[in-house]
Amino acid sequence: MNQSKPSTPTCDSMDDAGNWNPAWDSLADLDAEWIEKFLAMAVHPWRNDVLPPKTIELISIAVDASYTHLYAPGVRRHIRKAHELGASKEEVPAVLQLTSVLGIHSMAVDAPLLVEEVHNESPRVS
Repeated sequence: MNQSKPSTPTCDSMDDAGNWNPAWDSLADLDAEWIEKFLAMAVHPWRNDVLPPKTIELISIAVDASYTHLYAPGVRRHIRKAHELGASKEEVPAVLQLTSVLGIHSMAVDAPLLVEEVHNESPRVS
């Protein structure tokens, strides 16, 4: 069976621009068509002037810094780009502070559940 490699212009341009995350390599090997569609969706705001470039960079900092993502190279790259686009020294820390609330929120939700479970725990029988 002859399978041709799918066209991946978004992936290729991200790689050429130095914006390729090496963690995506295994996804591209498994399903190049899927990662191409996913990344094309992700870069839509950049390509279509939906939001101002500085705003997109600030949002990108939040995404990469979020506790569900934690991608330090992306945070660094987007901080540099945000500053190049005129972000103030106050804007980037504000984004990081807002992003940190995600972790605090999980503790605010889960800590009471833990306390409740500890108080409701039946004595263990040895």
